[in-house]
Amino acid sequence: MSITLSDQDKSTLRTAAYGAVSLMAAATGSPHKAATNATTNAATNAAIALTSATGLVGHVLAAKAKDIALEGRTVAALADRVLPALTAAMKLLGKQAPAEADNFRSTILLAVESAQVHLDKPGSTAEMARKITAALDAAGVAAAGRDRPELQKAIEEIADSGFVGVSVRVHDEWGAWVSSAGTAELGGSAKPPTNGHVRIGSNTKTFIATLVLQLVAEGKVGLDTPADDYLPELGLDERITVRMLLQHTSGVFNFTGEVYDDGTLAPGIAIPYGTTGEEWMDNRFRTYRPQELVELALSKPARFEPGTGWSYSNTNYVLARLLIEKVTGRSVAEEMQRLILGPLALSGTVVPDGPEIPGPYAHAYYRYEDAGEQKTVDITRQNPSWISSGGDMISTTQDLHTFISALLGGKLLPSRLLAEMCTPHPTGIPDMDYGLGVFVVNTDGGATVICHNGAAVGHAALMYGTPDGSKTLIAALNCVDDADLSIAAAFQNARQRLVNEVFCGAPARP
Repeated sequence: MSITLSDQDKSTLRTAAYGAVSLMAAATGSPHKAATNATTNAATNAAIALTSATGLVGHVLAAKAKDIALEGRTVAALADRVLPALTAAMKLLGKQAPAEADNFRSTILLAVESAQVHLDKPGSTAEMARKITAALDAAGVAAAGRDRPELQKAIEEIADSGFVGVSVRVHDEWGAWVSSAGTAELGGSAKPPTNGHVRIGSNTKTFIATLVLQLVAEGKVGLDTPADDYLPELGLDERITVRMLLQHTSGVFNFTGEVYDDGTLAPGIAIPYGTTGEEWMDNRFRTYRPQELVELALSKPARFEPGTGWSYSNTNYVLARLLIEKVTGRSVAEEMQRLILGPLALSGTVVPDGPEIPGPYAHAYYRYEDAGEQKTVDITRQNPSWISSGGDMISTTQDLHTFISALLGGKLLPSRLLAEMCTPHPTGIPDMDYGLGVFVVNTDGGATVICHNGAAVGHAALMYGTPDGSKTLIAALNCVDDADLSIAAAFQNARQRLVNEVFCGAPARP
């Protein structure tokens, strides 16, 4: 797709890009300077990140003008100039070349990341980074819902089927489409934020599997090496390999409980579902150590001999977390930043260490019975350590799109390891096999998609992509959850409806 930019358009891109860097430098308390003359290390690193852009955006930013006019000596005055320029830049690129708009957005966020902003910490720099992200996303929000009526109708019907709200992001041959339906909170009127933060549940597993495979690529981990070689203190069955952990073929007991083929239930820790819902509610701010979750699982009989079956077990991914930390000597959060969040500029993605969730967000709820009375409680704040790296992460629809498209597009893993990740292993579930941290799904229309979905008590996230990453579907849902999983049927119907709309058959041209 060709694109022609006027000199004024190019000036807008440069002002937006280098202005964002100046804005971050100003927010840190450094003297206000244009990014072209920045002297602080953070601003210099950020400016270098801007010149690393590829494609048309790269050519425009590399030829930056020396006289970029950034009036205003205060952070507020600079923001008044730069934030609208960021939105304008996204709009002009989005109209002609959505891929260039994505490239521009990723470049800006990479520059923000290079400015050494820590979004999980309070402070003016983190708040400014969020404002920059919001300005970049505002261009897509303005057109949301107008040009894809079939998708808009689908998400409105999904919201009406039992959810509080839903937001969806689709990237395909017609560009990016973003919209939401329902409400951000019970009793409210505001729609869910189209790029709000959401607890992504088991989509965390795809991030963790990618981390492990990156360590394989670095020669620090062997995919078919016994996990016990890295974690000898746990006393794992020596037949369990790293591959088996990522593939759910280890047979290790699931610390959140097992349901066997004959219907027998073997309980684990208190979880929000089944008979332990009220206990989980009472202890939803408790902190669990990953080691204690693993120790509980290993105290139970294995489900099957290693490598002889398939069974989804959160324990596998907590073991993967411990393996990452043991091999690298750093926390999962630090390794995630080094290998995934930093390189992809995923400014809205967090490995949490407590109950907080960054704003904006749609609210999550839990309904339970207390002394014979039904109560519905806002549980947006909860400590996800009970699920650990089986499903504790927080992200946004934009970040999930950037992650899955980059992963499947070969930007995070060597081709041989990406092929290993996406090689299906039978699960016994019709049309749904498992690779290493991803499901490999055959759609009703005969297409193959790579995906993972996740639920996190009142929040849920869908993450789908074609095998080359060129088409993606991301959704964030908020609902009223309960011990009986009453929302489960509506969730499965919503998932199937969206997959069919996006991946089965040619979409109607906007």
